[in-house]
Amino acid sequence: MLLYTVKRFGMALLVMLAVSVVTFTLMRLSGDPAAAMAGESATAEDIEYVRKHYGFDRPIPVQFWDWAAKALRGDFGMSIYLKQPVAQIIIDKAPVTMKLGGIALTFALVLSIPLGVLAAMRPNTLTDRSALPIAVIGQAFPSFFFALILIYIFGVALRWLPITGTDTWLHYVMPAVTLGYYATPAIMRLTRAGMIEVLGSDYIRTARAKGMLPGIVLFKHALRNAIIPVVSLSAVQLGFMLGGSIVIETIFSMHGIGRLAWQSIQRSDFEMMQAIVLTIACFYIVLTFLADVLNAFLDPRIRVH
Repeated sequence: MLLYTVKRFGMALLVMLAVSVVTFTLMRLSGDPAAAMAGESATAEDIEYVRKHYGFDRPIPVQFWDWAAKALRGDFGMSIYLKQPVAQIIIDKAPVTMKLGGIALTFALVLSIPLGVLAAMRPNTLTDRSALPIAVIGQAFPSFFFALILIYIFGVALRWLPITGTDTWLHYVMPAVTLGYYATPAIMRLTRAGMIEVLGSDYIRTARAKGMLPGIVLFKHALRNAIIPVVSLSAVQLGFMLGGSIVIETIFSMHGIGRLAWQSIQRSDFEMMQAIVLTIACFYIVLTFLADVLNAFLDPRIRVH
């Protein structure tokens, strides 16, 4: 188990390095950071001064290693627009995005796993055929359109839920449902397929032949093995949710990393955009690493590969 964990951790570090190189290079090639920092009214002399002052005239590899050395110490530079340390701004905004992603994933799991189990228990029946449309409804609409539908129904017409802000848990309901509902179909289908395969296994028939209670057979023996692929998929879906929060946080005016990313794009805040992309990528990599380790713990056969 230790050797497997070390290997996965090493691969995660390599992926982080590759993401940081690609992100830094694309940011430098997408525009002139000196012109963005100098402002629209800056002259050619002003832009050239900014370029030399901040070292943008140096080769990109040299700029990257200088930036990477500072990033390892937690220094991502200063925001061009906000004039504050980038790392501190991201730390202040991260709790909102992480809370939103956690609630959205919880909603998706609570909805999709029971639907998948019910569909697997009665395959090709009305229950099975009814479960999939329920899950797919959220994926049939673009996330921004589904969010607007929820806002109109529950925020404007019924006035049950607040539309903007993050003051109470009620403010997270509609954004979390919008994000979580989109991930529901994939998790439900994987749960259903895994349960159907496991329920047809020899050891399940043996457990039933021994007279075990149906609940014990279903949840202790069948679901425990069928849920292993769902762990990996859940980590991937949470990473997608963190990335997709850019649209959702903007629609619901939530002051998280997603909305900050959109504002940074509008302001051409290169330092902020670069740090946000790297932060979201690192979250995704860490979640994938933890999912791999958890899968290896649940299924020892994975460790030998």
